[in-house]
Parts: sequence; structure tokens; C-alpha cells
Amino acid sequence: MFKYFPTNYVWNLSVDLAIEMGARIGEIEEMCAPLQEAAKKHDKEGTQAFRDTWQTMADKLCSLAEEDEAEGRIYSAGEKYRRASMYLITCERLQAHDAPGRLDLYKRSLATFERGNALTGANCERVEIPYAGSHLTGLLVKPENSQGPMPILVQVNGLDSTKELKYFVGLPLWLAKRGIGSLIIDQPGTGEALRLQKLTARYDSEHWASPVVDWLEARDDVDSKRIGMEGVSLGGYYCPRAVAFEPRFACGVVWGANHDWRDVQKRRLDKEGDFPVPHYWKHVCWVWGAKDIDDFMQIAERVHLDGVVEKIKVPFLVTHGEKDSQIPLKWAERTYEQLVNSPNRELKIFTQREGGVQHSSFDNSINAGHYIADWVAKQLGGRVAD
Repeated sequence: MFKYFPTNYVWNLSVDLAIEMGARIGEIEEMCAPLQEAAKKHDKEGTQAFRDTWQTMADKLCSLAEEDEAEGRIYSAGEKYRRASMYLITCERLQAHDAPGRLDLYKRSLATFERGNALTGANCERVEIPYAGSHLTGLLVKPENSQGPMPILVQVNGLDSTKELKYFVGLPLWLAKRGIGSLIIDQPGTGEALRLQKLTARYDSEHWASPVVDWLEARDDVDSKRIGMEGVSLGGYYCPRAVAFEPRFACGVVWGANHDWRDVQKRRLDKEGDFPVPHYWKHVCWVWGAKDIDDFMQIAERVHLDGVVEKIKVPFLVTHGEKDSQIPLKWAERTYEQLVNSPNRELKIFTQREGGVQHSSFDNSINAGHYIADWVAKQLGGRVAD
């Protein structure tokens, strides 16, 4: 794990995620060099300092992009907008949910992301999926050099990621090279669903996963028999639950298992394990629509996979980093052990040799991501030998 800040795991996680999205090391240095003292301060003061420097870099990149546009350098402008959106995503993710200006910061990250994609001609289409009188938003990435209806992998967030973050890390493009499409969604409790639609998380992930499958089945360009699902981090709970209760999924994969999230919360109350974001308890109450920690802990009692994964009857891949400091490795082993009715179950532990040993491989995602992409391609009829 790259540790820019010796004593601040949460900030190091953010920096590493930004690098995995495509941040430039010179810009990382410019943003982080002034933050060494702030990294030692309490959440509110330190987090504001982090936001200020990262937002300033985004401002500079957008200004440079505008200059490029004025001179007709369209692709150059698009690249800068895309990188600016990465930095806005990173600093927005660390803010308290009620921090002044957070919503505007989030909306700006979306607009900058879309502008960058438009100018670079990115293989990435924003879509809306009807759900519960509202809608879920997603990013649709189509496979390369494929004919006929596409196999597709639905990809879902963890506790604090967004569809744009997952897109940038790279799995959708690695799948596209293998002839597999991707639909990355902001499910309830994440991204646009939480911030703009006010849709909070729910333990029964099949409630929103089934309408997503309905939407995909209605498309002429999707092969309805080859729809899989992947989940990262807390998605390591959402995905197995959805695949267990939605039989139309053809396979499932978790990038970081999360078999018993209720136990993880109990340990965190006892100060065990690392937190993914500052102001953690306020964050989880916001995500789950809880009025306080006691209410949240009651909700969390249902967030486990005992008696659930036994219902999965399709191929399933469980992956985990051997040095995950957020979710113990034992929970990946538990998920695998209970996948007794999967016709093709696999447990892959990423070690120091191949990298990706931290939580959901945020320390080095590319080898782990290609392993997952190859496995998915085999299950859904893609290509692994191009």
C-alpha cells in the first residue's frame, strides 16, 4: 500500500484510489505536499484542507481544458476534464454528508466526468433505469469487436464508491477488450441514488437488482442469458445476496468478500479494523437511512450472508486481498465454504506476488482486475486469448 501520509489510513486509501483511477503522480504530489500537518488533525478541519487542495487542482485542470478547447485541442481538453473529475470524486467522497457545498461538489464531478467523456469519445453512456417510482443511474460500456447481443456484467458499489470511480479503476474497459459489456450502477445507498434520488441502502439487494435485469432483458443488444453481477467491498454482500434471490443472473463475483457486515460493525464499535471514510458513523447512518447508531446497528443485523449463499446455483468467484485491513480474510473463506450449490465456485486470495493484497485490491488493482475479467469472460462467453 502506498502510504503518502504515515498516520492516516483513510487519506492513504483515497490517494491510492485516485492513483488507481488514473491520477498523475506529479499532481498527487502538488495536492498532498501541503497536507502533512492537516493529516494529523481532527476529521472536519483536516478533511476541509484535503478538499481545498484537491478542488484547487481540479479548478486548474478545468481552466487548462478551457484553453485547449478554445484552441481546438479537443481530446487534450477531454483528458484534463476526466482527470479533474477524478480529483473531485476523491475529495467529495471524504466530506461529511452535510458538509456545506458537498452536493454542488458532487454535481460538478458528474458534469466534469460527462464533459471529459464527450470530448474524448469514451465508450461510456449514461443510462437511467426505472426503479421504485424514481430511477437508478448507470454507465453502459459496450464490448469491443463483438457482434450480436452482448453478454454483460452488472457492477455495483461498496459503501462509499460511485459508478464513476469504478469505471475509472478499469474493470469495464478490461471486460470490453474481452467481448463483455458492463453496466456500472449507483444502487440505493450510493452515488446518485443516495445524493440525488434520496434512495438509501437496503439489505435485500434483489429488490433493486431485479429491475436492473428487467431493464437489460428489454434491450435488443443484450443477451438475457448471459447477465452476470460483480460487487466491490460492501458490494461483496450486495452481489451474493442479489445472485441468490435473482435466478436470472448467470454468474457472480465479489472483489473483496463481505460475508458478515454486521460483525464488522460490532468490531468497529470496539475500535477494531480500519475505517474507509472519516466521520464513519454519521456516514453509515446517512447511507442506510438510520436515525442514530443504535438504529443503524439494528439495520446491520440483517446484513450477512448466512443462509443466503447456499441458494446460489450459478458459477461464483470470491476474491480477497490477503492483507485486507478492513474486512478479515475469514469472511471470504466463509462465503466460499457456504457456496455449496454453486456448480463452479472459486476462492482467489490475492497475495504479495501478484499484488492487490489490500481491501478490494485498491493498492494495485490491475492484476486482480484482469484475473476477474478473464474469469467473467470464461463464464459469459467472452474472449481471453486476444
